[in-house]
Amino acid sequence: MPAPDTFPRLLIAHARQRGDRPSIREKDRGIWQTHSWSDALEQVRSLACGLHTLGLRRGETVAIVGDNRPRLYWAMDAAQALGAIPVPLYQDAVAEEMAYVLANAEVRIAIVEDQEQVDKLLEVKARCPLLELIVYDDPRGLRHYDPAQLRAYEDVQAAGRDLERTHPDFFASEVERGRPSDVAIMLYTSGTTGTPKGVMLTHDNLIVTGRGGIQRERLTADEEVLAYLPMAWVGDNLFSYCQGHVAGFCVSCPESPDTVLTDIREIGPTYFFAPPRVLENLLTQVSIRMEDASRFKRWLYARCMALARRWGPDILDGKAVPLGARLGYALGDLLIYGPLRNVLGFSRIRVAYTAGEAIGPDLFRFYRSLGVNLKQLYGSTETSVFVCIQPNGQVKPESVGTPATDVEVRISESGEVQVKSPGVFRGYFRAETATAESMTPDGWFRTGDAGFFDDDGHLRIIDRARDVGRLQDGTLFAPKYLENKLKFFPFIKEAVAFGDRRAFAAAFVCIDLAAVGNWAERRHLPYTGYADLAGQHPVHDLIRSCVEQANADLAADPRLRGSQIHRFLVLHKELDADDGELTRTRKVRRGFIAEKYASLVDALYSAEPSVHVETQVRFEDGRTGLMRADLPILEANTVDLDEARKAA
Repeated sequence: MPAPDTFPRLLIAHARQRGDRPSIREKDRGIWQTHSWSDALEQVRSLACGLHTLGLRRGETVAIVGDNRPRLYWAMDAAQALGAIPVPLYQDAVAEEMAYVLANAEVRIAIVEDQEQVDKLLEVKARCPLLELIVYDDPRGLRHYDPAQLRAYEDVQAAGRDLERTHPDFFASEVERGRPSDVAIMLYTSGTTGTPKGVMLTHDNLIVTGRGGIQRERLTADEEVLAYLPMAWVGDNLFSYCQGHVAGFCVSCPESPDTVLTDIREIGPTYFFAPPRVLENLLTQVSIRMEDASRFKRWLYARCMALARRWGPDILDGKAVPLGARLGYALGDLLIYGPLRNVLGFSRIRVAYTAGEAIGPDLFRFYRSLGVNLKQLYGSTETSVFVCIQPNGQVKPESVGTPATDVEVRISESGEVQVKSPGVFRGYFRAETATAESMTPDGWFRTGDAGFFDDDGHLRIIDRARDVGRLQDGTLFAPKYLENKLKFFPFIKEAVAFGDRRAFAAAFVCIDLAAVGNWAERRHLPYTGYADLAGQHPVHDLIRSCVEQANADLAADPRLRGSQIHRFLVLHKELDADDGELTRTRKVRRGFIAEKYASLVDALYSAEPSVHVETQVRFEDGRTGLMRADLPILEANTVDLDEARKAA
């Protein structure tokens, strides 16, 4: 019997084979509510039939907006069962951003979580002429809204059950009409360099790619996964929705974004995905706790972590390690590493991935030294995520591994990474020119990343091809590499590096309010908020020490020692997606920032000791305001290149 080749068919197959096994669970008011595969199928069937009564037809798009919730995942299944195309939106996007996607995707029906999302869609409804109806899950606060524009989720399901009674074969016949080549989902790019585009991925793209990852990592139906990343991001779609459907494992949804760390500890995931920003935040929390610990505990932590950094990755990879080092590591595991993994919720992890953007090698080594099998994954929305994965036992911090199952990778003459695989998307929605530009004449997808294969056949990504440059003296300038070096320090939340065609490298730095605030409180340094704390001289000295340590590390790299950071400034505000400075996946929009803060960039390369800045910001309630500040231009010591060459 052939394997199910669409998501609704996979759902039906699991309901038959493991109907009583958990499919998805959700934490509600502190209690985990579990739904079996049979229950999930019943929920999806009634919703699909109900959406049909609302006029949803094959080929139409359906917007889905909200946090990770079973009902929203079922909405994706229901839309796909009818041959419609789910279009998840970032739940934290402002109304203006949603308006663009709703209009571009030609959405007529939206399924949303709660009043907050309903309000945003109603705000932009006039600019989205095709948007007719909003189906909501949580009814709180919606009693007095216009019922002509809204439908309750339960009411749609009730209408679906009525249709089932009169047409019991309707759902099965609609699922049967589906084809693996049909578009299964449309995900919008982050818009790092321009307008977001709708990436059309078929059932075949996702299922074949997801199955290859499952086979490579030997995943089973017994895995535990926490779905906490945005549904609009391709990573959540592949690791939670797609692979959950293919392998049959249970996916758990946290109660809220604020309870994720607690929920991770309770679930104890065995298969985990975290972008670098999540891992950075976890490390920052660990660092804050250690700063507050007793002197003995800090000393013990430092000694054990030094041992772990030296031998932990080798032990994890099964390499030969001296007996004394193994015994020392075992003791460290008892005292430090094991309790720390437990606090982070990582005690049961068999395999963990990080992707989304480049991760700093220091951050990567930290987790592997603890015994967490963290591996880098390289891919994109257009390739259904998987391009390269680090094989077990061959994990190198500087590479992203070898090509995934059925994936071909080549390096063009210009140094661009190009891909051919079953996961390569069908195209961009209503953007034939952009689709054609993304492909080579012989059918390879252009990733836009610069990289090369090392002697072991592992792919190494330098940076985005458009971002890699040269200083005036010809030194390689890779801004993402420099930024990751800085972001390893718990006191630095974001960094933006500059230097292409300049005399030297410079940077903007955003402090981590929690880490620096904790540091300031222990030194009895008063402050009123982010801007006040970021402007204090002791904080500047703290950040300078981090920059200079990063420079010392760069000096040991023959390719990048010339791009040490000479000057920097501490920004008066955090970079914010609502202000256009970050994408919704927290990627820095370097070009936008360089244009928005052009006067600050110029000041870094001038002789001026400070620069005045006025910045418009958007508050959570939608209002805008103006922030003014005088930012000092700070100098950082660099390691003499001649001394670095002698030391090397």
